[in-house]
Amino acid sequence: MESIGVLLLCPVFSYLDQELDKRFKLYRYWNYPQSVQFLKEHANSIRAVVGNSNYGTDAALIDALPKLEIVSSNSVGVDKIDLNKCREKGIRVTNTPDVLTDEVADLTIGLILAVLRRLCECDRYVRSGKWKKGDYKLTTKFSGKTVGIIGLGRIGTAVAKRAEAFNCKISYYSRTEKPESNYKYHPSVVELASNCNILVVACPLTEETHHIINREVLNALGPKGILINIGRGKHVDEPELVSALLEGRVGGAGLDVFEDEPNVPEELFGLENVVLLPHVGSATVETRTAMADLVLGNLEAHFQGKPLLTPLV
Repeated sequence: MESIGVLLLCPVFSYLDQELDKRFKLYRYWNYPQSVQFLKEHANSIRAVVGNSNYGTDAALIDALPKLEIVSSNSVGVDKIDLNKCREKGIRVTNTPDVLTDEVADLTIGLILAVLRRLCECDRYVRSGKWKKGDYKLTTKFSGKTVGIIGLGRIGTAVAKRAEAFNCKISYYSRTEKPESNYKYHPSVVELASNCNILVVACPLTEETHHIINREVLNALGPKGILINIGRGKHVDEPELVSALLEGRVGGAGLDVFEDEPNVPEELFGLENVVLLPHVGSATVETRTAMADLVLGNLEAHFQGKPLLTPLV
């Protein structure tokens, strides 16, 4: 398969880069600043595209690649891929579900603990020498809280199971009630936010879930409520969240994703009730290796005429 052209849209985990380079004719898109000229010269050689949650395949790129057969996303989220265009052109689409579920759920619990127990601020307190002047102020426990989850899919369910180990009550919102679930269902996000201490965003990004966290939801969550976002940045109306935090209308936030990554509102930098992460939900060696193997497995299956491992389209 060394003659099959694969367009890699962005830098990835070195293992995936190396394995793609071994198996295919790899074009690293960022090495070609004159992208229009590059596409003119190589469009007919490229039969696959590999991207991630931030670098997808839009209609313009699809139209520019007449030989494109498959888009393999090195992520769960595919909101940056024009799925309708892919269906229209018969282009297959795959992602990497399941293998990162535990990792993201683990990080979610870590974020909750970090916000409630002020772990990052306590670390800075010790490093700065302030402990010698007195103990750090009291914080808030996690055990026994009510956790509301937006989206009870793979990741949302994994978060719920972990929170149950802390004796937390679980409630959720999703497009439809899950009859197989024993958790309490709320028919609206506002109602969910009004009835939980910690609100976790774990749903896919769609037109319906864009800014699903708005001023009304934040006000419903209230001055003691905590928002945790491990979904996508665009789930949250970021200026409204910043205002709510600065005004004390929300008690705190743990954020792994942002609307305009890697740009983060500077107003958040000085707030000790906010924990900010650089979109690292799945960023461990073990999980990124498993994700890479799925990307490679899907590409090889496609070009060998075998069933895809994780087909979306």
